[in-house]
Amino acid sequence: MIIDDAMRPEDDAYFAALAKFVSDGLDEAGYFYCPGGMMATAPRWRQPLRVWRSYFSKWINKPDNEAQMLASVMFDLRPIGGAFELFADLHKSTLSEASENSIFVAHMISNSLKHTPPLGLFRGFATVRSGEHKDRIDLKHNGVVPVVDLGRIYALKGQLTEVNTRARLEAAIETGTVSQSGGRDLLDAYDMIAEARLAHQARQIRNGKAPDNFMSPAYLSDFDRSHLRDAFVVIKTMQSAIGQRSGFL
Repeated sequence: MIIDDAMRPEDDAYFAALAKFVSDGLDEAGYFYCPGGMMATAPRWRQPLRVWRSYFSKWINKPDNEAQMLASVMFDLRPIGGAFELFADLHKSTLSEASENSIFVAHMISNSLKHTPPLGLFRGFATVRSGEHKDRIDLKHNGVVPVVDLGRIYALKGQLTEVNTRARLEAAIETGTVSQSGGRDLLDAYDMIAEARLAHQARQIRNGKAPDNFMSPAYLSDFDRSHLRDAFVVIKTMQSAIGQRSGFL
């Protein structure tokens, strides 16, 4: 919750009650409480604009692991009510400061390359080796998340204000932040993985199971396996490209 700097200490009781009311309602509707406490019910995330500015400045200038994680989450903020200009001004200035800090950008790129597509030797799938998800691939952390990370990097480098991943990729293509061919391939790969993930979860629900992100390639036809593998290859190629340009590979 970003509050005008005119806020007085005694005003926080009202905003705390508002945050609890909204969070309780979201929880009841199925948007469960964040286990990490990243909600406006926590005083740390219910502050005047000047405090938010200091948060971002600290994360950008001292990008340790926690700072990278927090910055990644906060770069995806979008306003849903109130005085939108509070957010717009903060977002614009933060993007500018972050994109001009080469050390911060380098840390963000390095962190984004930690999530890799599930590809093994000879372009086969690298499935989970043991545990309850053995012989499955993680469509979220090894499929969707790498594209989300790439979109976030493109937005940072191009100072793009979009926060939705697909919108970020489209804006990156339009502004030349990423090549036309590479960007469109990445968009297609993102859509294909998202569709495979949703189809997998729908199948689980129909079978009376709780939906997850771990899919067995055996459920796919040879045709679909081939195209899903190609989608992962596209992601790996785009990761390699941004890594090489930044000196990480």
